[in-house]
Amino acid sequence: MRKTTLGTHGPAVGVIGLGAMGMSFAYDMAAPRDEVTSISVIHQALDLGMTLIDTADVYGPYTNEELVGRALAGRRDRAVIATKVGLEAIDPTGGPGGSPLVRPNGRPEHVRAAIDASLRRLGTDHVDLYQLHRVDPEVPIEETWGAMAEAVATGKARYLGLSEVTVEQIQRAQAVHQVTTVQSEFSLWTRDVQAEVLPYSQQHGIGLLPYSPLGRGFLVGRFASFDELPQNDQRRRLPRFQQDNLRANLDIATKVREVAVRIGATPAQVALAWLVAQGPHVVPIPGTKTPKYLADNAGAADVRLSPEDLAALDAIPAPVGARY
Repeated sequence: MRKTTLGTHGPAVGVIGLGAMGMSFAYDMAAPRDEVTSISVIHQALDLGMTLIDTADVYGPYTNEELVGRALAGRRDRAVIATKVGLEAIDPTGGPGGSPLVRPNGRPEHVRAAIDASLRRLGTDHVDLYQLHRVDPEVPIEETWGAMAEAVATGKARYLGLSEVTVEQIQRAQAVHQVTTVQSEFSLWTRDVQAEVLPYSQQHGIGLLPYSPLGRGFLVGRFASFDELPQNDQRRRLPRFQQDNLRANLDIATKVREVAVRIGATPAQVALAWLVAQGPHVVPIPGTKTPKYLADNAGAADVRLSPEDLAALDAIPAPVGARY
């Protein structure tokens, strides 16, 4: 797979990464987790050149980092590990549908303890990219970011990133320590970052990591009705997946499929290639726990969209319904 860098100063990675969250958390929670298959998917990702592996301490909670750590045993030097801090699980099953109940925690003492715990779970002496999962409204971002910068100074992290932030928050963090990446939901049906965050990131050499780049499976035509969503799946709580909204949004997936048919690619590859085309340091991190879907996602690195294809995709209307 061809490579890029995380921003102008970050490490080299494949142009498509892998989000590991769904291997332990959030989607289709009624289905049993197959750790053997998940580990093989991570191994396959490395073999395909998808070297950026994204996780977080709160996924599971905490079990996803352990899974990634087991998968990378003996392969650590082949991976760029990205994890996150800034959310804590206060009740493993107290959230909607039995999901973990989480809250922001950006206190410096929490950050200092969390990096050590993440390193233990991941089985490594450093993470390549340490990201602030969410800004804690009760703690000045400068204080949280300063504690994260300590992790760089002590060799526990190499680079720092932010997640779901405004330009003003990026600027405040930059005044303390370099921002290497910003992670945001970004796809053909969630394009908020194009207004300010993406242009600012491009101007300042910051990489952008789009999560949910396939619209949580919607852009690839996986769901045509609400009833097709698995039980205990977080998408059942999202406004865009409610029946009337989902029905109104089906045309978006149809337009992606039309481009895919025209160029001989899959809808997933078209959706990912559109993101890669947004800039040299845009690295989508689609999540999957299935070898077939992983290989499909990796193939997006070889898809080149023509100006006409890009124009057709840019013209797709915004979806009906809020993100959350």
